[in-house]
Amino acid sequence: MAPYHIRKYQESDRQQVVALFSQGIVEHIPTTFRYVLKLPRTLVLLLGGPLALFLVSGSWLLALGADLTLLAALRFIVKHCFTQYVVTSLHTDMSDITKSYMSERGSCFWVAESEGQVVGTVGALPVKEPSLRKEQVELFHLSVALERRGEGIAKALVRTVLQFARDQGYSEVVLSTSLMQHSALALYQRMGFQETGQYFYNKIWALMAVTVVQFSYRLPSTQVS
Repeated sequence: MAPYHIRKYQESDRQQVVALFSQGIVEHIPTTFRYVLKLPRTLVLLLGGPLALFLVSGSWLLALGADLTLLAALRFIVKHCFTQYVVTSLHTDMSDITKSYMSERGSCFWVAESEGQVVGTVGALPVKEPSLRKEQVELFHLSVALERRGEGIAKALVRTVLQFARDQGYSEVVLSTSLMQHSALALYQRMGFQETGQYFYNKIWALMAVTVVQFSYRLPSTQVS
């Protein structure tokens, strides 16, 4: 594979960054859909609902139609959750990356570039809690192009954030990621991040039993011996 280098974001990167971010989010739709289908509550709904309808109507065709409708509805809900997250991000911190990440000390956004193409991204912002803004920085939007995974780009991007946090005087790097992002979960754990909690992004995610996992990395210089 062609070599890559990590540099700070430039406004000319925007189109590629947004495309990479969006693709990285929606790629989890099939995995999440399969996960939701295996939930006991889903199986009860898919089996019990049509069966009850058959017992009432006596029509297997009607029951089958109901089952297919339920499957389509579940697929739509899963897809909507991920696409809505993309839309929300593109209207908040990703609407103006330069303003959100590059305009103040203590925040930054980086890209991994290879042969003029953006193949990876990551950002860092102080946490929103006022009392912790000088102590904690949050990692956002770690993403690597599908065809360039397995080359250590994600690890290099995370290390870039960790070094930035040290240089800026932060004591801790925190982040949140979906339960469905299996490779990201494994990467953070291998790099020494510790899980600190789980929560549901909203009520729909709760119904699908998809949690957001929170991680923390205490910088070595601040660890108690």
